[in-house]
Amino acid sequence: MPLRILVADDERLARNELCFQLDQLDGVEVVDQAADGLQAVSLAESLNPDLVLLDIQMPGMTGFEVARRLLERGVRSRVVFVTAYDQYAIEAFEVSAVDYLLKPVEVVRLAQSIQRVRRLLATPPAQPQGPVANKELERIVQYVAERQHRRERLAVKAGDRFLLVQADDIVYASLADDDITIVTGTVSGTSNYRTLDELHSHLDPAVFWRVHRSHVVNINKIKEIVPWFSRNYILRMKDGKGTEIPVSRTQTKRLREYLSL
Repeated sequence: MPLRILVADDERLARNELCFQLDQLDGVEVVDQAADGLQAVSLAESLNPDLVLLDIQMPGMTGFEVARRLLERGVRSRVVFVTAYDQYAIEAFEVSAVDYLLKPVEVVRLAQSIQRVRRLLATPPAQPQGPVANKELERIVQYVAERQHRRERLAVKAGDRFLLVQADDIVYASLADDDITIVTGTVSGTSNYRTLDELHSHLDPAVFWRVHRSHVVNINKIKEIVPWFSRNYILRMKDGKGTEIPVSRTQTKRLREYLSL
């Protein structure tokens, strides 16, 4: 019997890509797709799939809330979280009978996760797992909530002062001469983070994109997209100077898909 899978993600392109990758694997069947958390719960209850691939950030209910609801309602489907969170959160997902996949999902990693689920399904639990799993989910939810709270504000050095700025107010961050510059609508200064990777890991990956090896942008602060040579783009940002940020070739495709260009 094939492994029956429900795919839940609010981004259609992400769902399609995940389903395409699953089609490359033997012995799996995608029974349906859910575009939000509430739909994921409803479909999981009615279809009772072997596995639910759950995006974490979805409207209506987060992936964590969906998993908790399924446990409360006695749905026995295994859950694998699909997340854009970077390595700082990986430790939170390494709990019994729960796997995680980092976006963009690699086929090899997906296959490993499927094999893990097969092994779990082939080995009945020695004791009821509902209360234990619920406690683990509660721990994960608390952990991620605390991490998100800590990254709501960042320190920016402007002159001889350190200013606290809201993460959502950041327009972009750029690396030049080993210094990371953070720019908001009203503040420009340097960051104490040593690398752009480190800074990026403390920001919401659904909002802040690494569009170039030297630039991270807030996609909600893009004022204009300017076509460039070789079908690439320049982003004109919403800071006071209308700063122009180049988009690397590898990120151009993602931008086109996200904005339907």
